[in-house]
Amino acid sequence: MTDEERLARAVAPLLEWFSANKRDLPWRKCRTPYSALVAEFMLQQTRVEAVKARYVAFLRQFPTAEALAAADEDEVFKCWEGLGYYTRARNLHRAAKRIACEGFPATWVGVKSLPGVGDYTAGAVCSIALGLKEPAVDGNVLRILTRLLADPSNIDDLAVKRRFRAMLAAVYPENCADFCEGLMELGALVCVPNGAPTCGACPWVTLCKAHEEGKETAFPVRLPKRERRVVDATVLVLSCGDKFALEKRKKGLLSGLFGFPFFEGEMDPAQFGKVMDCRRAKHVFTHVEWHMTGYLVEASEMSCDYLWKTAAEIEASCAIPSAFNAFKQWIEK
Repeated sequence: MTDEERLARAVAPLLEWFSANKRDLPWRKCRTPYSALVAEFMLQQTRVEAVKARYVAFLRQFPTAEALAAADEDEVFKCWEGLGYYTRARNLHRAAKRIACEGFPATWVGVKSLPGVGDYTAGAVCSIALGLKEPAVDGNVLRILTRLLADPSNIDDLAVKRRFRAMLAAVYPENCADFCEGLMELGALVCVPNGAPTCGACPWVTLCKAHEEGKETAFPVRLPKRERRVVDATVLVLSCGDKFALEKRKKGLLSGLFGFPFFEGEMDPAQFGKVMDCRRAKHVFTHVEWHMTGYLVEASEMSCDYLWKTAAEIEASCAIPSAFNAFKQWIEK
């Protein structure tokens, strides 16, 4: 059996399995192009459980692209709070502004031209919300396909992703929305990335070449991840009366977002006032780790270098990235 024949035979059992086993997720209740775009932006590099409540709240506040386009960036960031990777929120905001002016694109090329949209997101939105047979190929889809075909190709190679996308496009059924989501669901529930896949529950168990060979966990093949750069830093939670100091980061990671005063390397917090508490925390980004020492400091005056707000004002209007969660607890007491 050729790879193409094996993949073609896998379509019907996947659709049948998805119909019986799909999760009840909020973005599956309404498949408009805008809501699909919001869901796909939120789901990038974020767990499904973390997205569910935020997705509902986001669409409640910004039910249309026009509503999102009319909002200011700080308002968008506040509604995004807790999801991390705030560049996604900024790009979604920019995309909404274009959609509000020009309408939602009707083709894969048009969707992909929106800010922050790559091949995968364009394929997902097109197949799920626009009824176009445009595959969405990410790491999860590559994992289940390389196992189905026992394909030893390096999935970090862009040419390999393109080849799998072309193979999928050749077998996409009329029910392209369910097929696209079925591929995602199989990777999330059965053909999982860590540990052994639950092959007994898989609709492809009689078709899977890796299972035939007893090599399920040998796939996918990818290059080793590069080591993250470690940055040692000092974080200050400065209090004066009932207000706390914030700064808006101007560049680098988390740019455009509010955070507590942040300094790379070690520094003496006593120069800002009386040190009340100290704790350490680590936050991991894709390529960088922040190893932070945080100090709660009672400042003698409100320096004009910072924006000073009460805890209630911060909660109401300032999105504080999760990188600072360990120190945010000090202002929530």
